[in-house]
Amino acid sequence: MSPIILAVLGFVSVGAIALAFAPAFAGGGRAEKRRKALQNDIKLNRQVAQADRQKESRRKSVQQALKAQQELAEKRKRRIPLQMRIFQAGMKIKRADFIRNAVILGVVVAVVAYLLNTPIFFALVFGAAAGYVLPMWYLNRRKKKYQAKFLDELPNAVEAIVRGVKSGMPLNDSIKVVAKDVKEPVRSEFARVLDQQAVGKTMTEAILILYDRVPTPEVNFFVVVIGVQQQAGGNLSEALGNLSRVLRNRKKMQAKVKAMSSEAKASAMIIGSLPFVVGCLVSVVTPGYLMPLFASNVGLMWVGIGAVMMSLGIFVMNRMIQFDV
Repeated sequence: MSPIILAVLGFVSVGAIALAFAPAFAGGGRAEKRRKALQNDIKLNRQVAQADRQKESRRKSVQQALKAQQELAEKRKRRIPLQMRIFQAGMKIKRADFIRNAVILGVVVAVVAYLLNTPIFFALVFGAAAGYVLPMWYLNRRKKKYQAKFLDELPNAVEAIVRGVKSGMPLNDSIKVVAKDVKEPVRSEFARVLDQQAVGKTMTEAILILYDRVPTPEVNFFVVVIGVQQQAGGNLSEALGNLSRVLRNRKKMQAKVKAMSSEAKASAMIIGSLPFVVGCLVSVVTPGYLMPLFASNVGLMWVGIGAVMMSLGIFVMNRMIQFDV
């Protein structure tokens, strides 16, 4: 064979060998890239799985803390002593003095009814009803006014705590600012929280005094947020900021409901007062027309039946115009 043919064959052989091993060398770089990409994916998946586990653990801890707060609030709400109801109304009178005043009121009403020639049995019934119903009605009315006044100022107190926490102040110092600068009755209630801490209670235990004194959904929200944050951690300023917006939105909704139900309340007042107005006008025009109702046992019986029916109607109308927000 000639040298030229041998050279051609050698060149072809070398080219064939190069073409045979070229994919292996070229694929080594891609394999290394795939290996690094796979390692990055595995690392990322581990980080995501760890974040999911932390998130699930935090969610469970928050749920447990929230459940504990709700159970404690339910236990405190089941039975409210008379003295606590008096405190919830913002009154400083003692339980014994309140009962004494109720008994005196009942005796006075019974004596006045007896002096107006009412049979002794009905006089005692009127006295017992007045001695129980009127003080409880007054107590509930004072309680609602006290709660309404507290809830008007609560959003401002929450925002003050949010500003304090955002500026780097501890929660206790922020509550001290609220107990010093905001209006009553929020100032006194937050001062009681600080007093509870001064005797050794934790913030979670001390903050429950607010719900004991003002058992409303808004205060329960605040107590739950503080309790959960103390037990599970988290961004307190963000949580309280959201709570402040919720409280203000609830306040706006309550004002809207009050405006929408004002017509129904006026109608209920007119219908409820109409029998008394008509009775007074008839007595003025014809003084002796209604006397048989009060001068005979049958008339008194019908007066009692009419009073019960009127009370039932007023109660039904009152419940119809009550809206929970």
